[in-house]
Amino acid sequence: MSSYFAIALPPGIGVLMSAINGLSESEVQSRRKQGLGNETNLKPSRSYWDIVRANLFTFFNNILFTIGVALIALERYSDALTSVGLGLVNALISTVQEIRAKRQLDQIALVNNPTVTVVRERQEKSIDPAELVKGDVIRVRAGDQIVVDGMMIGEGLLEIDESLLTGEADLIRKQAGDRLFSGSFCVTGTGYFEADKVGAESFANQLTATARQFQTILTPLQHNVNFVVRLVMLVVAVISIIIFLAGVLEGLSTVRLVQIAAVLSGQVPYGLFLMIVVAYALGASTIAKQGALVQQVNAIESLSNTDVLCMDKTGTLTANRLLFHKVSPLNGVTVETVQTQLGDFVRSAASSNKTSEAISAGVPGQPRPITDEVPFASARKWSALVFDDSEVRGVYVLGAIEMLQPYLPPDAVTPESLLSQ
Repeated sequence: MSSYFAIALPPGIGVLMSAINGLSESEVQSRRKQGLGNETNLKPSRSYWDIVRANLFTFFNNILFTIGVALIALERYSDALTSVGLGLVNALISTVQEIRAKRQLDQIALVNNPTVTVVRERQEKSIDPAELVKGDVIRVRAGDQIVVDGMMIGEGLLEIDESLLTGEADLIRKQAGDRLFSGSFCVTGTGYFEADKVGAESFANQLTATARQFQTILTPLQHNVNFVVRLVMLVVAVISIIIFLAGVLEGLSTVRLVQIAAVLSGQVPYGLFLMIVVAYALGASTIAKQGALVQQVNAIESLSNTDVLCMDKTGTLTANRLLFHKVSPLNGVTVETVQTQLGDFVRSAASSNKTSEAISAGVPGQPRPITDEVPFASARKWSALVFDDSEVRGVYVLGAIEMLQPYLPPDAVTPESLLSQ
């Protein structure tokens, strides 16, 4: 697919050049027939009919509608309207809210690049992303969006913005052997990568499919209300059977029996459902005005039962303002020593981020000359500095414990010991 060769040049000039062949058209057609194309065919969140059916034909509404149909058949239109009116209002409010959420979910797309540059038979050409197949070699330039997942090949060097996928604003450097993920953007550089995950398998499409998934989950309040209403319905059903038997024995007319059924069904507290749905709708509307997507109207009550909220430390969901809290040293190291080393580290680094700014504001330290540096990157989750100073000579690394632990002594530190602090 891809081949590399060296060209001998006059003395004093040494340049390594590469030629990337790409796939042939016959290979492209063969792989597309094998189902290795980039057709996404992402399913919408839910159909309009599914939303209407779920909110209209509930257990309680079905009972009301049955009585209403009987009343309409007997030309008792006002009684029928009274019996089913509240059920229809409940269904209407919930349906409107969920249809609004469905439309927003269906618009979610992390990949929206209109064309891509692909190499086929040693020639570059622009095609629609849907025409890509697994194994295609794609050229990336500054400003291009990565539309499929793949491995970078060749001699290029890219700086990639993966903030849509990770929430991290730092640019990630990519070179041969590094993975590129769909949904990210090339900010600087040019290079090639070979597609190995296309269509529904790509990272961006998997994220989109996850966001569009819908699952009906009742809140604790809804469970309690349903229990009470079912209990009342059971009592009403028993009373109805007794009244019907008495009515039949006394020779009551069919109209009178249906009217009695409508009155008995009114004992079910449907007004409570109306109140709850209206409260949910008002709460969902308030949240939506602040930019949140409310997929179910009961989301506002679900939030009231949340006692643990996990969010990204760099501000993806927060205000992106970090404060230094404390140092918890391990293995006998003093707090003052760790604070000084942290302060020197963050003040000596060439680049800073929100974490280093918070540390700098919370602990003392001074900038020191460094001989080498590995800047922080989201892919690594750590940064390193090399000091050649009599007081702090050596290599210092700052990062996530799960990334550093494999390189530490077995008894040095564990994630469990950190959590126990």
